[in-house]
Amino acid sequence: MFAVVADSVGAVASTALVERLGHHADARLLILSSAGLGGCHAMNEGVYRSIRSGLATSAALMMPCPWAREAAARFRGEDVGVALTLNAEFDLYRWGPVTHAPSLLDGDGGFPRTVDDAWDHADLDEVRRECRAQIERAILWGFDITHLDSHLDAMTMRPEFFDIYLELAIEFRLPVRLACESTRVGFPVAELTEAEGVIAPDRVTRLVPGATNRYRQIEQILDELKPGVTELQLQPAADLPELRSLTSDWGSRVEDHDHLTGNTELKAHVERSGIVLIGYRALRDLQRSG
Repeated sequence: MFAVVADSVGAVASTALVERLGHHADARLLILSSAGLGGCHAMNEGVYRSIRSGLATSAALMMPCPWAREAAARFRGEDVGVALTLNAEFDLYRWGPVTHAPSLLDGDGGFPRTVDDAWDHADLDEVRRECRAQIERAILWGFDITHLDSHLDAMTMRPEFFDIYLELAIEFRLPVRLACESTRVGFPVAELTEAEGVIAPDRVTRLVPGATNRYRQIEQILDELKPGVTELQLQPAADLPELRSLTSDWGSRVEDHDHLTGNTELKAHVERSGIVLIGYRALRDLQRSG
């Protein structure tokens, strides 16, 4: 992301986000984010361990999930954003809106399982009210929100939903996480975001779902990291029977947790590479500074 500023002789120049954050133009800044906070007890365990004693620098809270209240009770000021949630993707583990929002429910009383289903049936006024309520409840429960996220990218890949996403970012003065750089969105999200003075990382990446040897993927991402601000999103969770009963991808979540909290080679790799780890709070503070 670039900001347009006037230099000392009145010419217009573009200043990269990394420079606005106080780093050299070729610096490589990395947000190591942990998704799934509030999802279940195992996810809360994994996310908080990864950010308190591991390498993670930020987390995203799913406010409508059953374990969001436990996540709030355990909050100690960590860098936590709100992952605006319109989906409940697990077959046997369901959650739904925090507001009265009939258009956001599927046949068994929870959010739709797929993003397409949510898009097809959601009333936009109910989406706006629900998302605002999720943010307000997080604030009420004591979270110092650092950014907005979008669970399954539901709010970032359709223009009518993105409008609400950006509107709330402006209202609450928060930076946003945009869709993964490998996702084809079809409209200029970065330009629209920048035009409103909302900050976002230059790029967002994640590991290939279901692929084996996640550490090799992480290594490759670190080795190929470009100058600027990049977010790498992982899904750490503790290896508990609860997690194994919820989702077939429990193994990759446990592996993410182990790499973030116990992989000394990963920590050494980051240090050798000269990569600077940051959280979203730095972006929020920059945005609020004007």
